[in-house]
Amino acid sequence: MKNIKDLAKNLPLTPGVYMFIGQKGEILYIGRATSLRRRVLQYFRLDIDSRISEMVSLAQNIKHQQTDTVLEAIILEANLIKKHWPKYNVKDKDHRSFIFIVISKKDYAYPIIIRERELNKFPTTDAYIFGPYQNATLLKNTLRIIRRIFPYSTCTPNSGKPCFDYQVGLCPGTCIGEINKKDYKKNILNIVLLFKGEKKRLLAKLKKENPEVLSALKNIQDVTLITKDELSNNHGKNRIEGYDISHFTGQETVGAMSVVINGQLAKDQYRLFNIKTAPASDDLRSLEEMLTRRFKHIEWPFPNLILIDGGKPQIDYVNQVLKRIGISIPIIGLSKLAGDRMVFPIKTSMAVKELAKSQRELITKARDEAHRFGNSAGRRKRRNRFYSVGK
Repeated sequence: MKNIKDLAKNLPLTPGVYMFIGQKGEILYIGRATSLRRRVLQYFRLDIDSRISEMVSLAQNIKHQQTDTVLEAIILEANLIKKHWPKYNVKDKDHRSFIFIVISKKDYAYPIIIRERELNKFPTTDAYIFGPYQNATLLKNTLRIIRRIFPYSTCTPNSGKPCFDYQVGLCPGTCIGEINKKDYKKNILNIVLLFKGEKKRLLAKLKKENPEVLSALKNIQDVTLITKDELSNNHGKNRIEGYDISHFTGQETVGAMSVVINGQLAKDQYRLFNIKTAPASDDLRSLEEMLTRRFKHIEWPFPNLILIDGGKPQIDYVNQVLKRIGISIPIIGLSKLAGDRMVFPIKTSMAVKELAKSQRELITKARDEAHRFGNSAGRRKRRNRFYSVGK
């Protein structure tokens, strides 16, 4: 059999669930990942804790199941842990600290998060129970994503007054009688099928009942789950990504991304984005296209800080773009027109501002590199176009 580290090196760079297998074929540990290869290779570092080191030393094989999204990986991980209860998932773990999702079988039910010690309040005859999960914040973000696809109500049914969640599209309208019990239960059943891992059945149901929701489920944005779960992939590295837009009189628009890691330029990780859909000379829409495309690359390490070459209009716009795609990474703008003044989104914490100011030199370096990299690419494109026309 191959060395298990070699097995890890051959895992795909996709979301999924991995299992460390012992000598007798028993499952020692189950985990989930945004990138299976990146995550599992972390187990072979020297700085892992003694419990995990012991588990790896006993492992004889690594198995995995790929998923289409991080959300599916989170759900699959919990279902497999519940089925197998692997030794090293529960060893030295206080069972009462596990968390579960409970959905009552009553009218107008909705998912709630509880601790294991509360499970006896919810007999399985009266409620659907899913878990165990180990991260409450991640689970809350999971429900937030699911609710955007399958809205549910936490308000008082038929109160006659629209609740706040209804006004922002998260409640289907039980508060004002806009949805009946039968249709509401259909929506909750979709959530139940999702947490049960019955994807094929759910997709077939949606194809028949609601193709629009089917499309939303297939194209679900996982980024908010990645930022809570996978940023540790940087292993303590301070990664700054700088972004700039370059064009020549509205033509050959290029988005450039520079990277500074622990104070050093990481030129092998710079990236260029040929802007394809944004209108000519529209820097804001170009930034939106570049950032949206960049954060679809879940296999790239995520930054600790995002730098935008621009002032308040750019920062306000980018802040809304990142919120929409679920990114919660600090943003800073560096405005040349204002003498390289730092610009922050509203409600940026003082701690982030002070940290940014202490790293002004690195931030300026990232901005200048993004600008240089983008301009160089733009010149190459214009030169190639000139030679092509001249032939």
